[in-house]
Amino acid sequence: MTVAYPRKFLNSISARDIMKSVVGDREVHLITLNRYRYNEQRSCKDLTNVIEKLDGQFPDLIQDLSRHVSEEARHAMWLTDLLMDLGANIGAPPGASYIDEFERLIDQDYYDDLEEGVIASLAAINVTEKRGCEYFSAHIYALKQVPQTDENGQIRETIERILPEETSHVRWGNRWLAQLARKSPAHKRKVEQAKQKYTAIEHAAYESGMDIALGAELRRVGKLLDIADTLPIWERPQYLMERLPATLLAPDLQRTRITAAQRAWRRDPQTFTEKIIPMFLNGLKRFNTRDSKTTV
Repeated sequence: MTVAYPRKFLNSISARDIMKSVVGDREVHLITLNRYRYNEQRSCKDLTNVIEKLDGQFPDLIQDLSRHVSEEARHAMWLTDLLMDLGANIGAPPGASYIDEFERLIDQDYYDDLEEGVIASLAAINVTEKRGCEYFSAHIYALKQVPQTDENGQIRETIERILPEETSHVRWGNRWLAQLARKSPAHKRKVEQAKQKYTAIEHAAYESGMDIALGAELRRVGKLLDIADTLPIWERPQYLMERLPATLLAPDLQRTRITAAQRAWRRDPQTFTEKIIPMFLNGLKRFNTRDSKTTV
């Protein structure tokens, strides 16, 4: 069975590259920790929704999901306690929401029967858990490279408590998907299709929260087309028509750009002028260069 791994940002920047910059800027570091908290907290709600949809069917899965909820809640509690100790904000993190974008890109009517829904839910959970593990691991690595202050030590200790359980969630999802795929060739096809679909959705949601440079709207459309390619041909037009307007207008992207520009200007006007603006404008150039090399 195919194993899907999270892709790099713009296919070139790794989680380690990103976390190296994050841990060197306390404000960004605290925002990142708050994003972790928000995502762990939100996952409790999403997992509970899956349990409620199962409505007593697949009792073994319900039992596993209930344990999963308790572990995600514990992670959110640890991160909340950490942020409180550091005097950080625990409100909704600024910028585009990875989870909101992930849910926007999901087709909520994606299955014809409960078992197909189980496969879809497990594939969605599995791919997001893999991204979480990638970033927690990169975060720990980055923290080992910087001065070992009390604050950095406290952050690293918290993430090191979370990572093993997140890794176990990935293994659990892999086992469930493999078990379902072994039931029949038809089940195997459904599992593979779900993994391809949710890998494409996860990557699109991941990049949407980070890519704010000029041309990001067009890159989002490209990711939307990648997702549509994983769907049956007859489902593609409706999927694209429902999501294309919001993808092109991208109000969350415009808000994120404004917030990021204001923060950068407030902190260092010279750096904003000399580095941030050129980096932003370079986004369109990078897109055009990549697009010209793409073959269909």
